[in-house]
Amino acid sequence: MATKTKTLEDAFYETLKDVYYAEKNSVRALKKSAKSAQSEDLKAAFQTHAEESQGQVERLEKVFEIIGKPSRSKTCEAMQGLTAEMQEDLEDFEGSPAADAVLIGSAQAIEHYEIARYGTLKTWASQLGHDEAASLLDETLQEEKKTDELLSQIAGSINAMGTGEDQPKRAAGSARAK
Repeated sequence: MATKTKTLEDAFYETLKDVYYAEKNSVRALKKSAKSAQSEDLKAAFQTHAEESQGQVERLEKVFEIIGKPSRSKTCEAMQGLTAEMQEDLEDFEGSPAADAVLIGSAQAIEHYEIARYGTLKTWASQLGHDEAASLLDETLQEEKKTDELLSQIAGSINAMGTGEDQPKRAAGSARAK
């Protein structure tokens, strides 16, 4: 039996299905995170990004249309692992002073995965001549980067409050001094 040679178009479609699954799961994880967050800023950030992510799912559906393929998802093992880890962290740290910081860490792991995928998909779309798809993917990529930056800002204030230290940056400075 002859094996079909895989193309960049095949890789693009397979990765698109992967990120479609990941994004749908991200919406659910964000809603759960918003309910679990203690900080009002963090709750708001998760709620806003959940709504934004729903728009990203719709954008992905447009990309499927542009390339003339059905909107299908493929189980994303990476997202399953990241969301399982988030769930475990939620259970382990629930109600603790570090709960929001740990929640942000898990959320940023998901964001970084999505940033990597959208960056790749945008590049491939451009290489394949799918300029409209590349533009849609870039829009999502920029939203993911913005969310990651916001989570980093919130983490700075939460981590400072959750460490119990008077000088939260002291540990980083003393590590360099040794």
